[in-house]
Amino acid sequence: MASSSSSSSSTICFKSTRINSARSTSSPSRLFPVTSFSPRSLLLSQRRSLLSSSNSRFRLSPLYARDSRAAEVTQRSWEDSVLQSETPVLVEFYTSWCGPCRMVHRIIDEIAGDYAGKLNCYILNADSDLSVAEEYEIKAVPVVLVFKNGEKRESIMGTMPKEFYISAIERVLNS
Repeated sequence: MASSSSSSSSTICFKSTRINSARSTSSPSRLFPVTSFSPRSLLLSQRRSLLSSSNSRFRLSPLYARDSRAAEVTQRSWEDSVLQSETPVLVEFYTSWCGPCRMVHRIIDEIAGDYAGKLNCYILNADSDLSVAEEYEIKAVPVVLVFKNGEKRESIMGTMPKEFYISAIERVLNS
């Protein structure tokens, strides 16, 4: 079961695979149909709790490509790579199951090549490093944050055209 939407700013995409097969149930009333559980509306912390549960009916399938010019940053390397960096930093918050994150990652990968030496580009898995995502109040992915001198200067939520990211980067570089 895969679901995603073309809306970009608040959409959380989720690809799940049922571990136990289940029969669909029909409602005795057309007015009150039986609805199934939808993890799409859960916060990152709730999804993590759901997935860590041994009784979980859902399993995530990885959708994220690892070949990238943008290096992966983790909670352990966050301080040195992002907050202490003398060069401005762009960080893409993603999850492995997010389809729109893949589209954003392609753009960030191009930007990493275009701005090599002027901007450090990183990716952070919001499911793996939940504490960093929570610190910056990341509620949905994809989100791109741009830092300069250790402080957040720009925030871009959802899937946007490359020019949108470039204009945010240029504002930070010229400030």
